[in-house]
Amino acid sequence: MTYADTYAAWKNDPEGFWMQAADAIDWDQKPSKALFDDNAPLYEWYNDGMVNTCYNAVDRHVENGRGDQAAIIYDSPVTDTKQTITYAELQTRVASLAGALAAKGVGKGDRVLIYMPMVPEALDAMLACARIGAVHSVVFGGFASHELAVRIDDAQPKCIIAASCGIEPNRVVHYKPLLDGALAEAKHSVDFCVIFQRDQEIAQLTEGRDVDWHAFQKGVAPAPCLAVEGNHPAYILYTSGTTGAPKGVVRPTGGHLVALNWTMKNIYNVDPGDVFWAASDVGWVVGHSYICYAPLIHGNTTIVFEGKPVGTPDAGTFWRVMSEHKVKSFFTAPTAFRAVKQQDPQGELAKQYDLSHLQAIYLAGERADPDTIEWLQDMTKLPIIDHWWQTETGYAIAANPVGLELLPVKLGSPTVPMPGYDVQILDDGGHPVPAGTLGAIAVKLPLPPGTLPTLWNAEERYLNSYLNAFPGYYETGDAGMIDEDGYLYIMARTDDVINVAGHRLSTGAMEEVLAGHKDVAECAVIGVSDALKGQMPLGFLCLNAGVTRDHSEIIKEVVTRVRDQIGPVAAFKLAVVVDRLPKTRSGKILRGVMVKIADGQDFKMPATIDDPAILDEVKTALQTLGYAK
Repeated sequence: MTYADTYAAWKNDPEGFWMQAADAIDWDQKPSKALFDDNAPLYEWYNDGMVNTCYNAVDRHVENGRGDQAAIIYDSPVTDTKQTITYAELQTRVASLAGALAAKGVGKGDRVLIYMPMVPEALDAMLACARIGAVHSVVFGGFASHELAVRIDDAQPKCIIAASCGIEPNRVVHYKPLLDGALAEAKHSVDFCVIFQRDQEIAQLTEGRDVDWHAFQKGVAPAPCLAVEGNHPAYILYTSGTTGAPKGVVRPTGGHLVALNWTMKNIYNVDPGDVFWAASDVGWVVGHSYICYAPLIHGNTTIVFEGKPVGTPDAGTFWRVMSEHKVKSFFTAPTAFRAVKQQDPQGELAKQYDLSHLQAIYLAGERADPDTIEWLQDMTKLPIIDHWWQTETGYAIAANPVGLELLPVKLGSPTVPMPGYDVQILDDGGHPVPAGTLGAIAVKLPLPPGTLPTLWNAEERYLNSYLNAFPGYYETGDAGMIDEDGYLYIMARTDDVINVAGHRLSTGAMEEVLAGHKDVAECAVIGVSDALKGQMPLGFLCLNAGVTRDHSEIIKEVVTRVRDQIGPVAAFKLAVVVDRLPKTRSGKILRGVMVKIADGQDFKMPATIDDPAILDEVKTALQTLGYAK
């Protein structure tokens, strides 16, 4: 079926479409229907079905004769370790851990907080929770004690599963002291902590509270899979950038299984047995959906990679992993490839590896600038697929459905809405706008299976955050447009649409123009306060390795580019060259923080920031232009 046929099939009969998709999942008790709308605008899916995520991700593949197939390939350049775990071995590992948790009183509905680096044991922990109906909440490894404490108090876990440490290219991150600090600060007390001791650092266990990962599993009966209701929470994931009260996205079990399984073939075009790699972290939604759950549910081999795109040991590490493990589909954030391009602009390192198994590269997590996409296309001669989704949705809202058909790529667009998503562009009053008009991107309710039905213990906040602005719609918080062909363009977060002398302008459109300059590796545009025009755009430029030209010349050229390609209305005159941009650990540029620094406002240091020292560099650069006073 073509994309148009598939999307029409969903639109004409959403119930039938999602019931058919549910047939690919092994249910203990099939649901009587797909959508439960009696509590609209709070919608749920497959409520009366009974199902187990771990069974679908592990046990059924063993029972169907795939036990010897690799389930997980662990590749850790930072520890010089490689390991392959088959589905049969994964079943043994997960059943044992689940049995040990159950023996200590963890059961259905209990929360388990997971604080782990990129090691296979992180997936063991997630799947072990799913096996016994516990609700996991993974917190990015290395988060500060305070942020961890806030999440402990919100989720109120019965236990915490943590590693002794994480490994960065040039340092060991001591997890245990961070965990101890969080437990000292948190009001909620946990029953026990399970500590996975890594060779690089053996942590001191607290007697009476902490148990060793291996020791507490000894002599314990393995746990069977417990079927749970379709709307039982599979996990809670706190969104990055959380300030004040945490925002815990809830993922429902049944819809999660159905939707993720559907995406693996239809979007990523992989079949059971193929190797799929998402270079992210288990602490983020991409790690939940496409390192742990979707590949395993679909019977793929997933890669757990502990390293960085550059520096472990060089900008060729992605190509090495893809070549060595015969990756068919690869998924990462554009910022990762911008780092690779900055270090290896001619792509010499990629030429050293056999990439014949690779069929497509997928980008998400932030806007994929056309320059990065074109660079990748030129280097690999492969489809480079930008797609757009959110922590809240758990998978793509808009994508190029390569498994159905490869649609023409339009640079700057994540292509078209996926089945389940009726995407509309609205004006401030909530009215749809004509094609080609910038507005708020919203999705007509109900959202499809697997998307968030609510926030953890915060229904009112869920309604206020997502549903109340445009009744009948889910507000994405992004701004953009849909063209005459139905292609969606994500131009900016709603907050990043700036108002220059009454003109609403997208900072994202300006970033595309800046990124197209031959010397610019990466860039960001923010709106700074201006007494005359309200706001003025200001650009930050990171240059390619080896560029020695005068910075003022480059700035003149990018100012001219914006004037030529967007027009004088953009009033783009300010730009500064910096060594690096402030980002979250998942690669998102902290534009909101940069605006506050520029305008001299107070701001809260984001818990997810990769390196706080960069903010001082940004401030210094802004001061040269007369801002950040």
